[in-house]
Amino acid sequence: MKEISAGGVVFRRTGDQVMIQLIEDRYGRITLAKGKMEPGETIEQTALREIEEETGIRGRIHQKLETVSYQYEHPVHGPIEKEVHYYLVQAMDGTHEAQVEEIHAVDWVSPEEAWSKQTKQGYPNNEIVLRRALQLLGKEVKP
Repeated sequence: MKEISAGGVVFRRTGDQVMIQLIEDRYGRITLAKGKMEPGETIEQTALREIEEETGIRGRIHQKLETVSYQYEHPVHGPIEKEVHYYLVQAMDGTHEAQVEEIHAVDWVSPEEAWSKQTKQGYPNNEIVLRRALQLLGKEVKP
């Protein structure tokens, strides 16, 4: 069985300062907003809908970042091949609050703090996504 999801690295600019949106999921891990594609949606529509549902932020896609593929074990359906499409998304407006049914918390952090949290508390497959986003935003990170 295959599952397609989409989401993004959300950023905002205030003058010269760039802030990155990070989520703490229900397992206490740092992650990015993402979710499953619904019938009739494009992958881009899925990314923007999921970001808004999970964080309250409406955004605009800047560009595609990465597609991450992995497998997980579903308790009912067995092995699932998961494909997650990530985009660099600029925050446009919204209320910025966590969808408590899905995630524990959402916050804006500096690029440096985002990278530090990702390397300490994040999922390994998000590292390439966040690294690419930060590079596109002019922020280099150390491995």
